[in-house]
Amino acid sequence: MKVKDISAIVEQIAPLGLAQDWDNVGLLVGDPERRIKNVLLTIDVTKAVVEEARQLKTDLILSYHPVIWDGLKQVLATGPSRVVHELIRAGIAVFSIHTALDAVVGGVNDGLAEMLGIEDAKPLGDYVEYTPHENYKLVVFVPVDALKKVANAIFKAGAGAIGNYRDCGFHTDGTGTFLPLAGAKPAIGKRGKSEAVHEMRFETIVPADRLSAVVAALKEAHPYETPAFDIFKLFGYESRFGLGRIGRLGEPASVNRLIERVKKQTGAKAVGLVGDTKRLVETAAVCAGTCGKIVNTVIAAGADLYLTGEMKHHEALAAQEAGLTCICLSHTVSERFMLKKVAGQLKSRMKQVTVKISKKDADPFTWKSV
Repeated sequence: MKVKDISAIVEQIAPLGLAQDWDNVGLLVGDPERRIKNVLLTIDVTKAVVEEARQLKTDLILSYHPVIWDGLKQVLATGPSRVVHELIRAGIAVFSIHTALDAVVGGVNDGLAEMLGIEDAKPLGDYVEYTPHENYKLVVFVPVDALKKVANAIFKAGAGAIGNYRDCGFHTDGTGTFLPLAGAKPAIGKRGKSEAVHEMRFETIVPADRLSAVVAALKEAHPYETPAFDIFKLFGYESRFGLGRIGRLGEPASVNRLIERVKKQTGAKAVGLVGDTKRLVETAAVCAGTCGKIVNTVIAAGADLYLTGEMKHHEALAAQEAGLTCICLSHTVSERFMLKKVAGQLKSRMKQVTVKISKKDADPFTWKSV
């Protein structure tokens, strides 16, 4: 696979249109045409991670945080651009996803919300204008014994993706009728004789940019000389995408119980606490990393608890004065748990590419009891 092919797959997981306008996401280093065998996932691209990538013969680093934040005027072997220089010398490409992965359904913030047990979580703020690609519904009628072959061909061509799921489809049985005319070469039956065949109606979703490829794959895999199929344009409802999540817990829980749950799933060794830690939490909000302004939205919403990566001093004071309990995990700890899920999604889509999670990527802070 080439860098551009993997980039397209990553965009299925975290569409770049969901990123904040101040962010820097996408292919930041490398050649889109280069062939890739090894991918390494990391939160940050540090000297240690680049050296690890060299040893693993990594072709592409998929990073959460951008390796380039601001415009570089120089790329030198020393100073702030040293890591970029080393990446270029080593021929290692870098693709960054950051706030696109925060905002997407099933992304980092939904992961944190799920840990707390929030049901029907909604974005908190920093909304983005994003219109998903147009989608179509494909309906095709297939003999029973050919269903699996045709469905697999359609999925392989790019159909059947819904959110964090792939190969999504539906089928039901029925009877297909036809009369082969002169010149026909029927796969079932004979010319001049009416046929009634036990068939399956199979339907799935197809993105607009894959429609031609999917139809071509359908025709290639279908046993009939002239397969019958329908294509319907789908009109999606308006969705709101943004950072953070807020909602009610499915089951109220104590702060300590929620801390233990979050520590277990994120690997956090310690947490920073603000406010009342003895309360029963019924409504909670989350935001990975640093979500400064959003804390005011959480306060205004009357939430009991706010789970985040880190907070500034004045934000913590505002939460304390408003009676909001806060749990701070440390910036990267609030995000790193997501790498395992992304790795799984990539492996299921890229069988011929090796995907690994960095062992050198780590929280820059060391937490100790004093």
